[in-house]
Amino acid sequence: MSDPTASPVSFAQRRSSVTIIRASLFKFVGLLTGVFLLTGYLLVYLANDLDRTEEAESAFYTEKAVRALEKSVSTTVKDYAFWGDAYRHLHLAVDTDWAYVSQNLGPTLYADFGFQGVFVVNDADQTVYSVINGELQSVDASAWLKQSLATVLSKARAGAKAETPTTTFVNIGGHPALVGAAAITPGTDPAVEADDRTPSVLLFIDVLEGPRLDAIGRDFGVDRLRVAAPDELGGRSVFALGDDGAAGSLHWNPPEPGERLLGMGLPMVGIAALLVYLMAWAILRRTTASAQALDASYESLQTSQSALAISEARFRDVVEASSDWVWEIDRQGRFTYLSERFEGVTRLSRQAWLGASMDDLLSTELGSVSQWLSIPNRRPDISVQCRFVDTQGQQRITRLSARAMGELGFRGTATDVTEEVESRRRIEFLSQHDALTGLPNRTRLREFLDGKLKTLPTVERPLVMLSLDLDRFKPVNDLLGHAAGDAVLNKISSRLASCVRHGDLVARIGGDEFVLILTDVSGQDEVEALCQRLIDSIERPIRIGEQEAFVSASIGIAMAPTDANEATELLRYADIALYEAKSGGRNTWRFYAGDMNSKIVERRRLESDLRFAIKHGELRLHFQPRFRIADAKMVGAEALVRWQHPERGLIAPDTFIPIAEETGLILALSNWVMESAFRYAASWPEPLFVSVNLSPTEFKRGNLVERVQRALHDSGIEPSRVELEITESVMLDDAPGALDVMRTLKRLGVRIAMDDFGTGYSSLSYLRTFPFDGLKIDRSFLSRLGATEDDRSIIEAIVGLGHALSLTVTAEGIETQEHLAMLKSVLCDEGQGYFLSRPLDTDGFSALVRVTESAESPDNA
Repeated sequence: MSDPTASPVSFAQRRSSVTIIRASLFKFVGLLTGVFLLTGYLLVYLANDLDRTEEAESAFYTEKAVRALEKSVSTTVKDYAFWGDAYRHLHLAVDTDWAYVSQNLGPTLYADFGFQGVFVVNDADQTVYSVINGELQSVDASAWLKQSLATVLSKARAGAKAETPTTTFVNIGGHPALVGAAAITPGTDPAVEADDRTPSVLLFIDVLEGPRLDAIGRDFGVDRLRVAAPDELGGRSVFALGDDGAAGSLHWNPPEPGERLLGMGLPMVGIAALLVYLMAWAILRRTTASAQALDASYESLQTSQSALAISEARFRDVVEASSDWVWEIDRQGRFTYLSERFEGVTRLSRQAWLGASMDDLLSTELGSVSQWLSIPNRRPDISVQCRFVDTQGQQRITRLSARAMGELGFRGTATDVTEEVESRRRIEFLSQHDALTGLPNRTRLREFLDGKLKTLPTVERPLVMLSLDLDRFKPVNDLLGHAAGDAVLNKISSRLASCVRHGDLVARIGGDEFVLILTDVSGQDEVEALCQRLIDSIERPIRIGEQEAFVSASIGIAMAPTDANEATELLRYADIALYEAKSGGRNTWRFYAGDMNSKIVERRRLESDLRFAIKHGELRLHFQPRFRIADAKMVGAEALVRWQHPERGLIAPDTFIPIAEETGLILALSNWVMESAFRYAASWPEPLFVSVNLSPTEFKRGNLVERVQRALHDSGIEPSRVELEITESVMLDDAPGALDVMRTLKRLGVRIAMDDFGTGYSSLSYLRTFPFDGLKIDRSFLSRLGATEDDRSIIEAIVGLGHALSLTVTAEGIETQEHLAMLKSVLCDEGQGYFLSRPLDTDGFSALVRVTESAESPDNA
């Protein structure tokens, strides 16, 4: 029979065990709650940091866009103001016919540059010439701007001697506007004699309205650049124009990658927390049942178990149910207790480490763990990150918390946070590196460059920037696919990195654009040797599966402090030098030189002049007759475009056609050629046809079929009297697309001929596949023709190939009687060249047609 006094004791003991277990589990759950809250806080912090980074970057590009606009307006007003003719016709006397009617300073400034206001203010500060939205009007500049111009005029006149323009932002009717002003001077014109009056001032005003701002923003990758509304002024992403935003402020929508991070991260943290809490609830139920069972056994044993042993067993059960491992050390720092979870988390043996020093296992970045534990007044709720090496030789990271046990030592818990730390490091790495190649991105490049420029490089030890762009990379993407293109970029990145030294930087800033920053370079010879190594390395074949890809590179070079001392200028100068390298034939390098900038300005002016020429009838058509070789009868003519520039004279197409192709003007130019040539040819005698050259660019864009169809309809010419000449590069860029377009053109009834046959490397396959009606033998074959049978055999083989495929064969570049006799002997169909006839203008060709008609008429037979 049991002692009745034991029952109350056993009951109290049972309640105490359950309470301890629950309290321990609740503390553990509280700890986990703190971990999840900390994780959520870190996610929110990282998201906000990403958003702040994106906002700073978009603010940088917004400022860059505004400065580029200021520079463009400043350059344009300078070109017009420091001009002898402008001084003669707008300062010495105001000649409206010269300025507006002759369009020297008239409506084209609105049509081509978008200047809503153009004014000339004389020495008495009176507006003597004004053009508003391209229309000549009598409007006072101050009244139109609704503000005084005294400060702008004063700054413009102050820069007259140095020929320096000025720009400022003002507010016009709630819209910001950029005012460019410059004093009108004779410039470098020796024929103009300056007078003693105060200089007149030329004003260009560009009002920044919605569509204009949106287009500027898109050019610099800024989303929805616009004038800031009143409720947006106090927020973020605002750029003030003028003094303290007196001219208004700009606002844009910066990217928000943080929202995407939170959208993915917070649900995952919530799910993990829910799973952990469910597991804790299950453990609580199980451990509570175990505690009750233990208490029942304690009642039966009564005095055989001590309260301390019971408490220790319960504590051990709770500890081992935790995901952390628990430790205790003595005053000498040796382990006296390790929970069983120690082995599961660290993969190390408990028995091997019991009695060993904690410092032999764990270490911190600032010293040993024992040093951290001995810090005076150390807060017990502060943890420290430690490192240790597991049995597989991998470094792990654990978060250690500790509390003192009086004179006995310390006890605490350790949590493995390796994955958490690695994830945070990965996020930080991706923010400054390219995701595909792992190279530094534009952000890291800018930080590196700013840091190096602060060390003030010298002429003897300059800082060198290489702007590198891959050549022939687009065909790799088009023919082998984007996966192959990514593989090529990765391989090129590795090759670039292997060519530079430790301490230099290789960054990828675009699709196939790279920037290299070199330090500790002794001189130009060393830079050129590196450029040659880079190009040689890049040109090595790259194997993609069973195929090989070949690319090359062009390099532009700028140096600090020789060329510039600011990162933005250095990048721009390197880009200018890169453009020169590409213009020089690619696969080479160029150092930046001062005249390169002037060439860019000159090319831009030529582009503007070409745009004007297409709109205002400065283009001319010449026709080179084509003759049938068998009987010397004219069968048609090739249309050739010329540009009659009012100042430069007659400009050949090899000067302006490349500019038209690069700027997109080729479509407007080609439309003019087709419409004019078809209209002229429609009046020729019925057998004669006209041949027109097409640019490869027109096959990629511009609705070629619709444009040809419209030109045929408007001119009324029979489609069978029209021949379109294309080069082999059309098929190289996009063979399936080119084939579809050519088949559609054939359905219109026009003829198609391959121009410059023999200059490519797969022309035979194209002749068999594509619907050609004829081919033209390139003039290079005739120009090197000699007296040997081998030279004659080449021409004869091409003619035989054409006849075998039922194609009309035309020879270009017939310069001598010998050329003509040889082509006749090999049965070549048609020919053209200076020996037969030079290109003729429309009047000359019409006269030749009349003479030909008269000679062939029955009355003269």
